[in-house]
Amino acid sequence: MMNSQQTIGIVGGGQLGRMLTLSALPLGFRVVVVDPSEDCPAAQVGAEQIKGDYYDEAALRKLAEQSDFVTIEIEHIDAKVLETLAAAGVKVNPAPPTIQMIQDKFAQKEFLAEAGVPVAPFAKLEGADDGAKLLQQFGGKMLVKTRTGAYDGRGNMVVASEQELAEALERFAGRKLYAEGFVTFEKELAIMAARGADGTVATYAVVETKHERNICVEVLAPAAVNTEVAAQAEAVAKQVAGHMQGAGVFGIEMFLTSSGKVLVNEIAPRVHNSGHWTMNGAHTSQFEQHIRAVAGLPLGDTALSVPAAAMVNILGEGNHPTKLTGLAEALAVPGVYVHLYGKTPTKVDRKMGHINAIGETVEEARDRARKARKELSI
Repeated sequence: MMNSQQTIGIVGGGQLGRMLTLSALPLGFRVVVVDPSEDCPAAQVGAEQIKGDYYDEAALRKLAEQSDFVTIEIEHIDAKVLETLAAAGVKVNPAPPTIQMIQDKFAQKEFLAEAGVPVAPFAKLEGADDGAKLLQQFGGKMLVKTRTGAYDGRGNMVVASEQELAEALERFAGRKLYAEGFVTFEKELAIMAARGADGTVATYAVVETKHERNICVEVLAPAAVNTEVAAQAEAVAKQVAGHMQGAGVFGIEMFLTSSGKVLVNEIAPRVHNSGHWTMNGAHTSQFEQHIRAVAGLPLGDTALSVPAAAMVNILGEGNHPTKLTGLAEALAVPGVYVHLYGKTPTKVDRKMGHINAIGETVEEARDRARKARKELSI
C-alpha cells in the first residue's frame, strides 16, 4: 500500500506544475516545487515552494532531499545536477540524459534520425558560408534555429535569402545554431505519449494543433485525418516514446506533409499544451497520467471520454495587472470548462489559462470553445 506521505518534487511551478499538483493531491501525494516566482501558480493550489532558479543547485538538491519522486514541468533546467542526483539514487523522471538530449534541438534531431524516426532535413549551421550552401541545399528556404533555450517561436527564423540569413546570424550571434529544411505542411498534429516506469507506452488520440505567432492557440481532438494518417502518427509516437529513457508524459509535435507523410517536429519531455484537452476529454488527463508514470503506478485509460474536445488558449492581451472579465458569460456556454493559471501580471501572449470544450463533433466543441473565449477578457 502506498505511503500517503510520499512526495512528488517538480522542477518548475508554472501552469503545468499547477495542473500536475491538482492531479497529485487527490492521489494522496504531497507536492514540492522549485520556482523563482513569488507565489507561483503551483503554490497557489497546494504545492510547497522552494524559491529558487531552475539552475540553482542548492534548490534542486533541497527538492531531491524532500521528494520520493522528482520530475520536471520545464526543460530549461540544470539537467546535469539532476543526473548527479539520479546517480546518487534519486528517482528522477524522465531520465536526465533524455532531458539533456531534448534541450539541444540539434541533438534531438540527430537522435530521432538515428532511431529511424521521420524528420525534416537538417544540418549544423556554422557561419554565413555554411548557411549559403544549406540554403541552396534546402531549396532556397529554411529555418534557422538556436539549438538551446527556444520556445513558443523564440529562437527561430525563416530564411529565404542570403540577406535574411545574415539577419538571422546577427540576431542569434553567439548562439549555437542549426538549419532545417522548410516543410510545406497541410496540418500540424500532436500526440501525447505516456511511458510507464515498466516501459509500457500508452498514446492519446492524434490531435490537430493550430499556431499563431508560433504559439499554440487551438487544439482539436481527434484530428480530422484519415485512419491511415492517424495510424502512422500513432506508430511514430510509439516509436519516439519507446526510445525515451525514464517515465513520464511526452508531447510529440508533428507535421502532416502534402504527400500524406508524418514528420516529427519536436518532442517535449513533459506534459504539454497540446494535451490540455485531456483534462475534460479523456478518461485520464495527461497530468494524472504523468503523476502515475513518475510514481511507478499503472498508466490510466487514454481513450476519449467524449465524442470530441477542443482547447483554446487564453493569451494575455496587454501588459498590465491581471483582471479577468466575462467568466460568467464564458461558463454559460454549454460543454465549456475554464482553467485559469493564477498568473500576474498579464503580458501580451503570456499563457494565462485555457478553455476546454466538449461536443458531439469537433466543430461543435471548437465553436463552443471559441465562443467562450470571445466572452473572456484578461
